[in-house]
Amino acid sequence: MDPRSIGDAATGLLDAYATRTPIAPLTATYADMSVSAAYEIQLAQVEAWQAGGARIVGHKVGLTSAVMRRQLGVDQPDYGHLLDGMAYMDGAPIDAGRFLQPRIEPEIAFVLKKPLAGPGVTAATAAAAVDFVLPALEVIDSRIADWKITLADTIADNASSGGFVLGNRPTPLAAADLALTGCLLHRNGELVQTGAGGAVLGSPLNALVWLANVLGERKVALEAGHVVLPGSVTAAIPVERGDIVTATFAGLGTVTANFGQAS
Repeated sequence: MDPRSIGDAATGLLDAYATRTPIAPLTATYADMSVSAAYEIQLAQVEAWQAGGARIVGHKVGLTSAVMRRQLGVDQPDYGHLLDGMAYMDGAPIDAGRFLQPRIEPEIAFVLKKPLAGPGVTAATAAAAVDFVLPALEVIDSRIADWKITLADTIADNASSGGFVLGNRPTPLAAADLALTGCLLHRNGELVQTGAGGAVLGSPLNALVWLANVLGERKVALEAGHVVLPGSVTAAIPVERGDIVTATFAGLGTVTANFGQAS
């Protein structure tokens, strides 16, 4: 894709946010859109948000579980940016109307105590950079109509990011076996999904390693204090106004996303 097409694609996605109207898959409009071009489109939007005063507060890794890759029909992980306006407090009302076609997924979030930069990041160096972990819920959303996405589509769309909720009970990484940490996901009191950390590339820590090394190839470092969402431990579930979704992680506590009308 040429620079003008990259700019046009980014503008189309930004307009979808503004109008809350999904657009056709970008890969249908731009037949030559590569994964590399998709990340350029993503970054163009991030730069536009930053120009408007938004701050990057972390990154997310998507499509780290086999079930999520099957669900969305893609074959490898991706990453996106987390902005300050995407963060919601545990249990506080979230206006479902700000999203287009939201789904939610439970994750084990990392908060970093020092920068982490690839290449060459290992599980040991990644673990040493983690301050603590938290139970989390990520709201994924798509500006692409009917979630008809390829890998390039979701990358361009900031890895289908929407928002996130962090729990309020930090746990030292050394006190948790992330691969074996189980999760129960309830919507309106009904158990709808179960999973464990091992669904995320064998362990959520492996997703952190992957992210640090992939960003390192782009000369980007993960920063101290930033949040990393490593990927879902279950399939995503749809949510709508009025839903209350709670994820309970063994040993890590609970986190709740409340889709009531925000005041």
